[in-house]
Amino acid sequence: MKTDVLISGGGIGGLTLALKLARCGIDVTVIERLPGPSPVYKGELLQPKSLDIFDSLGVIEPVLSHGHRIAELELVELKGKRAEHSSMSYSILPGKYPYSLMIHHEKLKDILRAKGEEYSSFHYMGNTACKKISGKTVTVEDRSEKEPFDIECEFIIGAEGRSSVTRDYMGIEVSERKYNHHFLTVTFPRPLDMTKGRIVSTYQSFLGLFPLPNEEVRSVYLIPAGEYKSLRKKPISEFHKLYIDLCPDLEGYVDQITEWKQIQLMVPMKYHADTYVKDHLALIGDAAHTVHPMAGEGMNMAIQDGSVLGELLCDMYASGRLDPANLEWYPKVRKRRVSHQLHLSHLSALAYSYPYRPVGWLRNKSLQRMEKDRVSQFKQMLNISGLGMWRETLYDRMVQGGLFPLRKSFLSNEEKLGASFTEEQDYPWKEKEELI
Repeated sequence: MKTDVLISGGGIGGLTLALKLARCGIDVTVIERLPGPSPVYKGELLQPKSLDIFDSLGVIEPVLSHGHRIAELELVELKGKRAEHSSMSYSILPGKYPYSLMIHHEKLKDILRAKGEEYSSFHYMGNTACKKISGKTVTVEDRSEKEPFDIECEFIIGAEGRSSVTRDYMGIEVSERKYNHHFLTVTFPRPLDMTKGRIVSTYQSFLGLFPLPNEEVRSVYLIPAGEYKSLRKKPISEFHKLYIDLCPDLEGYVDQITEWKQIQLMVPMKYHADTYVKDHLALIGDAAHTVHPMAGEGMNMAIQDGSVLGELLCDMYASGRLDPANLEWYPKVRKRRVSHQLHLSHLSALAYSYPYRPVGWLRNKSLQRMEKDRVSQFKQMLNISGLGMWRETLYDRMVQGGLFPLRKSFLSNEEKLGASFTEEQDYPWKEKEELI
């Protein structure tokens, strides 16, 4: 069997890339080891940049129709019986989609795969795994068959996730950074008026609530690392109490979780591969980088990887310039952006993971001042959205900490757009015309 591009891994990043290639008429084959829906929780929050990408791929209508829009994040800090509120709004951002979107992960995969199958150059193989790579030949195991078979291809893309056969073949090692906390995550029915994203915290607790369509909510609850086993020995009512103590609105809703086996454990970690590309091979998504889940950026970074690499491969095939050295444009665009997002998520993790009152006080004060300081809020939301990158300065930190006064000036549309990624920044090889 032959194909132009083989993608090992049929997650959201791999499917985004495959769809982009198929639309360009490139023959692309996706192999996915799972025979059906994943039993493990995967990302569900789409940021504005990802929505822009799905718009360009012709799938924005079904994505929006199966998702729940979140225009604002409510941040609640509990201090005894008193609650202090702040918020962060996507409306401050420029662009067509000033909101994020919660959508069931498997539904999003279905949408991308169905669109891909409209193109004769798109091939998807479920229950199939990459067993070995030898040059431009990939040995594939179809789990429904006894004999493996080979696929010859021009380019190989590793989108397998944290355990990447492609990354191993490339000889790339990653150094994992682990944290002092884990998360419990589960979906259950929500109150009808719970339509915004909400983060509820104390100096020692964290609960994230992100509304899904069909009157459901995805929740994440922070626990100390190593506490999961002892927690599971308790009655499920103890789990309910953890949620209701922080958010009384959930009484009668979270109680519908009746068994511990409905709840998954997430173990956060962080790593960033030094190399994304080697010869005719490239890595995207969790195969190249894993981010702390605090800001829900992992899936979005995979989508953005797929978009940049897909555009590059489309231009390489359109111009007939298939030298693998051209793949280096992909990390030139993505690596610095990924590093920035990893850093921001890491700082957010640190802000919520240490159970000390002074840390909680400083976090709450910073968030309240960030809400009132429009420059700080715009920078924060821009970085989260994926639409641009604007690093915070020491002056910004001083403003957030209360050492400098809040800025009363508003950013102009020109200033906002100036900090947003342009098409030339997303695809710089087009401007330079430097494909080999």
